[in-house]
Amino acid sequence: MEKEKTVTRQTTNVKDICYIAIFTAIIAIMAQISIPLPGGVPLTLQTLAVPLAGIILGAKRGTLSTLVYILLAMVGVPVLAGLSGGIGVVFGMTGGFILSFPIMALISGLVSDKGVKSPIYWLGLLGGVIINYIVGTIWFVVVADSTLVTAITACVLPFIPTAVIKLVLSGILGDTLKKAMHKANLL
Repeated sequence: MEKEKTVTRQTTNVKDICYIAIFTAIIAIMAQISIPLPGGVPLTLQTLAVPLAGIILGAKRGTLSTLVYILLAMVGVPVLAGLSGGIGVVFGMTGGFILSFPIMALISGLVSDKGVKSPIYWLGLLGGVIINYIVGTIWFVVVADSTLVTAITACVLPFIPTAVIKLVLSGILGDTLKKAMHKANLL
């Protein structure tokens, strides 16, 4: 009986590691879909992948996938937008957005069991996006020695329409994929 529990526990750990690695790779791939903007903050699909990790994998594994992503970037693996990486990029002008990814994934994971019909689900996803913008904008002000107005103009205003689209897509896609993966006994 004890051996059976150990095998199950090890299988679960290997399964968790695989899912974390897969979502780390998905975030890295989505980061490469990037449109540079004049303010220095690119439009990427990372912020679609990060809540998906939380929704599909849950709070713990989703957050871990973003932490692994950030660690890979910090040691120089080119996983960030434009195939960049390194501690200088992670702590550069857009670093606040990157460093808030674990919070975004955590919140998405915590509300993921509520499902698309729950206002708590959507408010949680919105909260994750708002935290991402707040941390990223404040970070931009400090690192770029910018004014708050300039930071909001560069980091927030151009992204509002796509943020809404990514929020809705991640909410619907995440919930749908999570249900399908549970039905197929993959999660």
